[in-house]
Amino acid sequence: MFTDLPDSVEIREVGPRDGLQNETTIPVGERIALIDALSATGLTAIEAASFVHPKAIPPMAGSAEVMRGITRVPGVRYRALVPNERGALDALACDADELEVVMSISETHNRKNINMAPDESVKQIIELTDLAHREETPVEAILSTAFGCAYEGDISPTRVAYYARRVLDEGGVDALSFGDTSGMATPRVVVELLDALEVEGIDISRIGLHFHNTRNTGLANIMVAMQKGVSRFDAAIGGLGGCPYSPGATGNVATEDVVHMVEDLGATTGIDLDRLIHCGQLAEELVGRQLPAQVLRSGPRTRTVVTEEPV
Repeated sequence: MFTDLPDSVEIREVGPRDGLQNETTIPVGERIALIDALSATGLTAIEAASFVHPKAIPPMAGSAEVMRGITRVPGVRYRALVPNERGALDALACDADELEVVMSISETHNRKNINMAPDESVKQIIELTDLAHREETPVEAILSTAFGCAYEGDISPTRVAYYARRVLDEGGVDALSFGDTSGMATPRVVVELLDALEVEGIDISRIGLHFHNTRNTGLANIMVAMQKGVSRFDAAIGGLGGCPYSPGATGNVATEDVVHMVEDLGATTGIDLDRLIHCGQLAEELVGRQLPAQVLRSGPRTRTVVTEEPV
């Protein structure tokens, strides 16, 4: 029925960074405990920290202690977001396996988020990528507001593709991620962006997608992206998250829900869903409230085979 879907999908966990940055400050030891629990689920990539100034994002204070305190599991890549050279140097000093550099396609959001115009961000990405590559550390560029902006409204997919091409060609980044920062993506918008990237000749294997579930379209967006060949998605345990600089943005699509759907479609993730649900329960304890992940509440769908004839 779904023969065009990828055989396997990588789910990258972003809860410890993108999820917790929108919460009240969680103690370093509890952040470490959550990452360690996630490391035991079969995940291969965890966004563990953000090396931003603590005055800008107070919940990310102590990221160096987090990176040094986690128990690293072989086969898991521990990723760090860096906004500038100082952050990149600090992350590299903590042996981050991959760096994430970020820019917004929306000029308004980019200025509110990192106080730069998009063209200035491209220049910075070139510099940070060169710095990381000297340490043999891969870099992924995150293009935020790729599906729309709370300040500027619709974002042209050709504009997104233009900047994607530039950070690949000029910046030399190893991979791209497209962020639904304002939660405005729908299946139509996703397909339009993927088509624009194809026109620019950007290999689908080099991209990942990052959806919020603000308007309850996160899983549908992933479904249509899989049909277009995308096999790498971000998700946050329990549906944690949001964006401090995007009004109205709610949590990320929940890791539990994504794994449940993807595997039911026949693609492998390598993730133990029962252990993942346990991590969701731990995340709820840390933030002190019920999180929106549906599979966290209901458990996985079970396949029941009926062998008796109906009465």
